[in-house]
Amino acid sequence: MDEALQLEAGHKVLEIGAGSGWHASTIAEIVAPTGVAKDKWGHVYTVEIVPELAEFARKNIEDAGYGDRVTVICGDGTEGYPDEAPYDRILVTAAAPDVPKPLIQQLKTGGVLVIPVGGLYLYQTLIRLRKRDDRITEENLGGVAFVPLVGKHGYKL
Repeated sequence: MDEALQLEAGHKVLEIGAGSGWHASTIAEIVAPTGVAKDKWGHVYTVEIVPELAEFARKNIEDAGYGDRVTVICGDGTEGYPDEAPYDRILVTAAAPDVPKPLIQQLKTGGVLVIPVGGLYLYQTLIRLRKRDDRITEENLGGVAFVPLVGKHGYKL
């Protein structure tokens, strides 16, 4: 998924679904690499809806040494994180019924959004969207299986 995002040093990234914090840490190493001057760093904002997972991710990210490059937010990721928008890249790590409109709105022109879209547990497709001015292009990256994205613009479980 990091490859699908086409990440570069200096990017500001929004991740939806922090989980354990591992994926946010891999993104941080690409956008704010160890050994590079901090003024060249990007930043990762990761949103987790489950409070216990948000705290678990925060601790793991700190323990891994990425606490200065990753901010963990406990909240509804389907709403994005408008406080730091717009983002160069957005990654969603849970399957949505459709692409949440707030995420498209918070993506920079020229930005990339990667999200699994489809059924509640089966028949999902990993989609890469590119935002170009007022036009969105969509690319099918293949079949996947993710947990459901819950929230205002996701599944209601």
